[in-house]
Amino acid sequence: MSNWTDICQVDDILPNAGRAALFNGQQVAIFRICDNDGERFFAVDNYCPFAHANVLARGIVGSIGEELVVASPIYKQHFSLSDGHCLEDDSQSLRTWSVQRDGDTLQLTA
Repeated sequence: MSNWTDICQVDDILPNAGRAALFNGQQVAIFRICDNDGERFFAVDNYCPFAHANVLARGIVGSIGEELVVASPIYKQHFSLSDGHCLEDDSQSLRTWSVQRDGDTLQLTA
């Protein structure tokens, strides 16, 4: 059984944007995607391995083909929101977390 932890309110994150949060001592970037598939939430490392900074929550979200991505705001590498892999460099990836909505609250689990 998973242990879910309240992390923020849904309205803390603008549609199609991200927000940084602290979860189990790590900075996490949580994204709220609103498109034709409805409203979905993703959580990845906030730490960009190329910029060596916690900036991904401020990245630009979009898609490349069918892949939902966040572009690092510094060097513009694209990371998959679903599994964290870097589209430009297979040797880099981000950790991901499961996200669930409980009413107006978003929860994470490792």
